[in-house]
Parts: sequence; structure tokens; C-alpha cells
Amino acid sequence: MTQRVCITTLEFPPDVGGVGESVSRIANMLIDLGYEVHVAVFRAVFREERALAAAGDYRRAACDTTTQSGEITVHRLKPAVRSQQAKVQDYLCDLQAQLQGLHNQYQFDVLHAFFINEMGFLTTLLGKENGLPVINSVRGADLNKHVFNPAQFSQVSWTLTHSDWTTFVSRDLMRRARVIAPGIQRKSSAFWNAIAPISFDDLPTPALTDKLQGTVIGSIGSFRDKKGLEYLFDACQQLRAKTNPAQADLTLLLVGDFAEKERDYWKKTLSDSGFADRVVITGKISRQAALAYLPHMDIFAIPSLRDGCPNALLEAMLAAKAIVGSRVDAIGEIIEDGSDGFIVPPGDTESLAKALWQLVSQPNLRQRLGMAARQKALTQLAPAVEQQRWQAVYQQVLSPKRSPLRALHVRKSLLNP
Repeated sequence: MTQRVCITTLEFPPDVGGVGESVSRIANMLIDLGYEVHVAVFRAVFREERALAAAGDYRRAACDTTTQSGEITVHRLKPAVRSQQAKVQDYLCDLQAQLQGLHNQYQFDVLHAFFINEMGFLTTLLGKENGLPVINSVRGADLNKHVFNPAQFSQVSWTLTHSDWTTFVSRDLMRRARVIAPGIQRKSSAFWNAIAPISFDDLPTPALTDKLQGTVIGSIGSFRDKKGLEYLFDACQQLRAKTNPAQADLTLLLVGDFAEKERDYWKKTLSDSGFADRVVITGKISRQAALAYLPHMDIFAIPSLRDGCPNALLEAMLAAKAIVGSRVDAIGEIIEDGSDGFIVPPGDTESLAKALWQLVSQPNLRQRLGMAARQKALTQLAPAVEQQRWQAVYQQVLSPKRSPLRALHVRKSLLNP
């Protein structure tokens, strides 16, 4: 009998975001493994609902169910809007009721939450109330940032403790979780995201390539506090001051846009950097449009202060780009310093500038590191590798006799190379 999975997530394509891309990839892996997959999508930051309430535009709770990729059943949940005085718990209570309704209708065999905060809490509560095994997947910001919200910490701790298995995209994140909830050590594992091969030759020429001059240092993402852009601006200005004008001819290409709530800060930081005239910002674009810029970069910079396992890093590796990244989360685990990229301490302008300068001044080194990064992406980060790890996790939580020895075997099988 086919076993039914319900994945809960804050985004799913066509929503733009790394979590949504990962959930889509993993949902398709589970389909290939023979599971029936449902995805429940909802936001736990209720800006839309508050705006509707302020305008007096009230609504009932709603669930829009569609089929995507031919086989994945997607349920987009929206809480009711009944009052301008509604609180977070009113909306979350509505969403929990809808999740219970989905289970009543489909009778899921296992629940899987992506993002340990509200998604993880609602999903784990549903699982415990209905005797269902629950997997929680920590992606990055949930334990790197949101855990510092005192109102959410107790939920995070409870969710970790009561999860049947918790996965992490980096060992750094797993270490933090084990400090918060020591009991998860025997029921948790860390493994990286995968990336499917990409044919960059089939992508259209991007719109702003005529603005790229000299050596192009690029980065892709939604640029916000965690990305370490201050240090990248400073490092680029240092490179520009190098004595050899030809080698110091640089363009910094930011594929994406600044986070709206931080936009004023980043505009001022860029203005103060002394490098603003050599920065090209594309603004928010689709993933396909963003990928088309990778072949036009000479160096890929990801100087994050914290970052989970960013898809942009894996895409740059597939594009055979020379990478400079920070020693944080999966970035510092995947890239081997001097072998397939350079790794520097987070927030260290001097080290970042030094690493970038080595790549700016040595094109042959760029090519060698880039090709090594591509080879690692095609082997160690291949979807088949990740699929085997998810298969082991699901077999563990769905086993009728989940023993400590079996859990130990699964943890060992999920260690990254």
C-alpha cells in the first residue's frame, strides 16, 4: 500500500525562495521512491491578513488544492480574517485546524516540516495528537536567527525534542540544535542539499551584460543581514586601490535585490563604500534569469555570516566558478580551502580581499578551482546521493520497530563525505 507523506512549508514553486526549491526537489525524490506526496503551504508571518483586516476585507479560512508536476498534491492554506484585533495565535489556530482537516481527509502516514519554527511546531503537534511520525528539517534561518526570538524559543525546543527525526543542512546547525535539545543526538542527521545538472548554454543572454567591465565578481540572492555584503563592498574597494590598474578593473554584480526592510541601510552602506559606481544590481528576477548571469561571472563571492546550505553556492559550483565563501554552515563544509575554492573567516575584510585578489590576479587558478568545484557538485552533491539519504530517514521513521541501533546505523549512513 502506498504511504502518504504530508510536507509543510512556507513556500513552494512558483513561489521564489530556496526553501521552496528544496521542498520541490525533495517531493519529487519521494515520488520516485514510491510515496504519495502532499504539500501544505502556508505563511506564519501574517502581513497579508493584517492588511486585509485593516481594510475591512474579511474572509473565511480557505484551502486551494491543485496538482503540480502531475503527481504532487499542493494545498495552499489561508487562515480566516475576521477582526482587526486578531492575534498571531488566532491565525495559527486556524491553520492547525486546516492541517487536521487534511489529515482527516487523506490519512497521512508521516508528516515532514521544513522550517522548525511555526511550521515545525504545528506539524509536530498534529503528529503527536494523531500518533503520526514527524520529520523536521532545519534549513538555516530558523536556528541561526529566529531561535533568538524569546517568544519562539520554547516552541523550537519542544519541537526538536518531540520530533521523530530532525535533519539539518549543515553540521553547525545540528550542533546548535543538540545544545538546545540534547536528547535529539540519537535521532538527527546532517546532509547537504543536492543540485541537478544545469545546461547554462541553453539560457538567454542577460539584460545587463553590457554593464560588466573587467573582472566580474558576482553573488546571487536576496541580499539581507546574513549575506555579509558590508565586507564584500569593503574588500572590493581595497582591490580597486591596488596599484595595477588593469588588474584592479572590477565589477561587482549582485543578482537579486536588497531585502525591502533593510533597503535604506544597504543603499547607505553601498554609497559609503566608495565602490558604488562599479556595482551592478539586477533587482529581483526569476531563478532562470539569475542562472543566466553565472557564465558572465569570473568569481563567485558568498561571504555570508550565516547561511544554511544556499542553493546559489551549488549553482555557482555547477557553473565552474571560482568561489570565495565564509567558514559558516554548509559553505565552510562543502568548499575545501585551496582545493575547490577559498574559505575565509566570516566578517573578515582583509582575508576576503586577499582571497579575491588571488583569483583576480591569477586566471589559471580561477579555472582550476572552478573545475574542481563543478566536479564536486556533479558527484558529492548529485540528487541521487541526497535521495539515498532521504530514503534512509523515511525508512527509519516509518519502521514499525525503531530501535536505537537502527537509528545509529541511519546516522552513520547520513554523514557527509
